[in-house]
Amino acid sequence: MQILLVDEDVKLAMSLKRSLREYGFKVSVALDGASARKLIGFGGINLIITEINLPDMSGYELCRDIRSQNIQIPIIILTTQGAIESKLIGFETGADDYVVKPVEFSELLVRIKANIKRSYQSYDVELAESTQLTMADLTLDLRTKTVNRAGNKQINVTPREFALLEYFLRNKGTVLSREEITQNVWEMPTNVGNNLLNVYMNSLRKKIDKDFAIKLIHTRKGIGFVMKEYDNA
Repeated sequence: MQILLVDEDVKLAMSLKRSLREYGFKVSVALDGASARKLIGFGGINLIITEINLPDMSGYELCRDIRSQNIQIPIIILTTQGAIESKLIGFETGADDYVVKPVEFSELLVRIKANIKRSYQSYDVELAESTQLTMADLTLDLRTKTVNRAGNKQINVTPREFALLEYFLRNKGTVLSREEITQNVWEMPTNVGNNLLNVYMNSLRKKIDKDFAIKLIHTRKGIGFVMKEYDNA
């Protein structure tokens, strides 16, 4: 599980990072909102913990910005501001939980686990309600294991290509690193799966994009790939 910790207090952030790592979490630290946005854009974050007071924006603004992009990562505000008005603003701008400093690490840990669990339960419910994943005129049917584009043009894909396409559609609009893709689709480290990924990506793009005007799979040089309808990068 990957946690993004956003706080300009370096000493506190590093202390909390060490504590969380002892419980098996991977932790990235951002000292301001701009850095946080960049890390979120890379993908792979399972939970965000943010202070309200940041040097370049408020934690409220960061929450609002994340939710405006329809990113549903759980957000915990961890701050010294304990007034009820501050809490209300936090929840209104998209926070899932609000914790006032100082707080016992054991309590924060319980809240982190509860928010992650809730997010996965919500994800499972959403998944159960629909057997199809879509983008533009592309449809992936989870029940029949078929892929269609432009209404009724069926695209023949291998089981691994299907799994790869499913992973992209579940994370559409998010830039996915090569490491994330290989670990989630092949469950192998990047140095083993990188060449294999190139082969599959070339094959998948030929099948999904080659004969269509709107391209859906886009390369992010030095990072990985993103699946979205229009690419302005």
